[in-house]
Amino acid sequence: MVQVRRLRVRDFRTYAAADVPVGAGLTVLHGPNGAGKTNVLEALYFGCTARSCRTANEREVVRFDAPAARVEVDTTDGEGDRHTLAVGFAPGEPKRIRVDGAPVERLTDSPARPLVSVFLPDRLELVKGAPTGRRAHLDQLVAALWPSRAANRAQYSRAIAQRNALLSRVRSGRASPASLDAWDLELARWGIALRDDRAAAVERVGAMFPAIAGELGLNGAAELRYRPRSRAETAGELAAELAERRAGDLDRGFTQHGPHRDDLLFQRDGRDLKAFGSQGEQRLALLSLLLAERAVLAQERGAAPLMLLDDVMSELDADRRALLIARLDDGGQAVLTTTDLAHVPGGEAAGVVRLAVTPGVVSVEDAAGSSPPAEASSASPPAPTDPTMLSAAEAA
Repeated sequence: MVQVRRLRVRDFRTYAAADVPVGAGLTVLHGPNGAGKTNVLEALYFGCTARSCRTANEREVVRFDAPAARVEVDTTDGEGDRHTLAVGFAPGEPKRIRVDGAPVERLTDSPARPLVSVFLPDRLELVKGAPTGRRAHLDQLVAALWPSRAANRAQYSRAIAQRNALLSRVRSGRASPASLDAWDLELARWGIALRDDRAAAVERVGAMFPAIAGELGLNGAAELRYRPRSRAETAGELAAELAERRAGDLDRGFTQHGPHRDDLLFQRDGRDLKAFGSQGEQRLALLSLLLAERAVLAQERGAAPLMLLDDVMSELDADRRALLIARLDDGGQAVLTTTDLAHVPGGEAAGVVRLAVTPGVVSVEDAAGSSPPAEASSASPPAPTDPTMLSAAEAA
């Protein structure tokens, strides 16, 4: 089980520098709106995945007027060995990613990296947005549950790209329509594997989703349902469906049928929450999904993911806040933000790490509630621990 021990940032969002401890169980970031609590969660996610959980334009993570940002995350693995994940980013340059000082292409393959789950208000698009986001989330869940199956998604993407390219050549008269037969079979082979992986993941998570949703206050019969586009049982049947639709694909120039058109449905009493749920109900559905995934991952992988929860208490009553904290007390780590520490049941307990956040500063609170800033943050940037993580502009 990999645990995060510490986060260090330089020139990330509103922070010139910060050194933030992370507890073995619950860590609570509290402070007024706009203080920078969400930025700490984003930095944790960035340091564990090398990407932002808030924006596709990652130039935004670099502090204003700074040339580059750096995030380091210290972790401990199941053997007790310590590791450091480091991500340096300067706009216009490739990210510099290192594990224990050695450069790597990506963090997802590193055993020193924890699994991470994040709840942000902006992530409501997962419930109410386009199916593309839900498919991507499902594929990430499959990869987290069964890492060896991630190749099925990659192979399907490759096959559909090849088939679409061949459709273009057939339309222009540079290839025969019969040449699509082989790629129909290849696409169908990986498509059935991908469809079955997703269905298996939804079955596991869906078994826990209704009870958690009910606990958190989503009234009615909650259900998580995978909706595949194809009814094919085998690769041969899916290839036949593709052949039947070939004329339409040639007319449009791309493949219209297959798992890349599937969807994940959040339902209550048989009605889709995307269309018929309030924003509050959609928030509860999203939170229930993430908690169900956490429980399944803990069973399958032997470790619950690090859970990052932003402003999750604001729409829960006191009883459901207590139920949420009880759910998080499963041996895994959770970091949550709140404007009021009183909104976190057990937030004053001895085992909870409490961090007071003011603009640009994160301070550790002791048991008496006092905050010595020097323990957690610095007003000026520290000396870089890894000069190779700097951009060319900084190094100069």
